[in-house]
Amino acid sequence: MEFKDKIKIVRQKLMLSQADFAKELGVAFSTVNEWENGIRKPNYIMQRKFATYCNDNNIKFGEE
Repeated sequence: MEFKDKIKIVRQKLMLSQADFAKELGVAFSTVNEWENGIRKPNYIMQRKFATYCNDNNIKFGEE
């Protein structure tokens, strides 16, 4: 599963808008939008932050 798919799944599971999800992660709305649309990929630090966020919210992915 690509990161863009994961980010969208997590956001939808938590019923958050892109803007609200961006606030949760401490990034701009446009950043979340670009991740979901596959325009950009997060750097390693943001990938770790996302993984921690998922863990804190009890969201697991098969390959993790």
